[in-house]
Amino acid sequence: MIILLKDKVNENQVKNLTNWLEGNGFGLHISKGQNHTIIGLIGDTSRVDMDLIASLDIVETVKRIQEPFKSANRKFHEDDSVIDCGGVKIGGGNFQIIAGPCSVETRDQIIDVARAVKASGAGMLRGGAFKPRTSPYAFQGLHEKGLELLSEAKKATGLPIVTEIMEANHLPLFEDVDVIQVGARNMQNFELLKELGQTRKTILLKRGLANTLEELLMSAEYIMAGGNNNVILCERGIRTFETYTRNTLDLSAVPVLRRLTHLPVVVDPSHGTGHAYLVQSMAMAATVAGADGLIIEVHNDPPHALCDGKQSLTPEQFDALAKGIRNVLPFAVR
Repeated sequence: MIILLKDKVNENQVKNLTNWLEGNGFGLHISKGQNHTIIGLIGDTSRVDMDLIASLDIVETVKRIQEPFKSANRKFHEDDSVIDCGGVKIGGGNFQIIAGPCSVETRDQIIDVARAVKASGAGMLRGGAFKPRTSPYAFQGLHEKGLELLSEAKKATGLPIVTEIMEANHLPLFEDVDVIQVGARNMQNFELLKELGQTRKTILLKRGLANTLEELLMSAEYIMAGGNNNVILCERGIRTFETYTRNTLDLSAVPVLRRLTHLPVVVDPSHGTGHAYLVQSMAMAATVAGADGLIIEVHNDPPHALCDGKQSLTPEQFDALAKGIRNVLPFAVR
């Protein structure tokens, strides 16, 4: 349920209303937009007397929300959320490109790539220290050493770092990480999401391989229910019957999510297609569709990459992509 307050209301009246609602056992989500203040009620609202609340002088309207996600719902929060990621903002007109290798391999590799993508305009550095792989025999990442190398790259370039977490027990290792990525396979690892909700780290939440957009938003709700509103959503492709691409990149998810939620939405065309030659066109399409950012895999030697070299761009290719993005960004749908 949401309560829309009238413009320029008395703060004492607002406080009396919120105290009364909290006294009746409701959690509140208060959003002060440019034109309205919205109070979102979280809990069992079936016992709320809507007519009584609507009769108050400070109340414009009262509405019940049918969607199961509340904190992530744009109806609770009209304005786009702007998330601060280690000093770099995303959302609300702040477009960012997150770029770097699929996995951290060596010190020289991650620092060289970090310097290259920053020079081309990337705002954040991605790189996997812990790698979930289908095969138990594939490269699983450098783990703690990988996080140390990411921190070195951060010191060398100033780029905030984005890297994936596998389990809640690893959280103490992520102190120097600016954005914790929850991968597609962990999107519905609810115990992990609960733990991340207790932090105030920014969480980049990727859509699962076979999950609906509502399920993605409900996973975001798990994090936000713990008090952490610093969530970025990521469309990274879903599994369909098509075999020419690694996944089917669902670009329609961008305008749908922008209608449903105030959270920033980024697109991963690298995992979404699985082929380097498709990344630039899909990145530009995602940008024009209204995405708040992109996450792109870049490697200084893709043929010899230990993970996902087939979908990784060279620094030169990334530079061309970044220039193309700057050209189409003014035409993005907002």
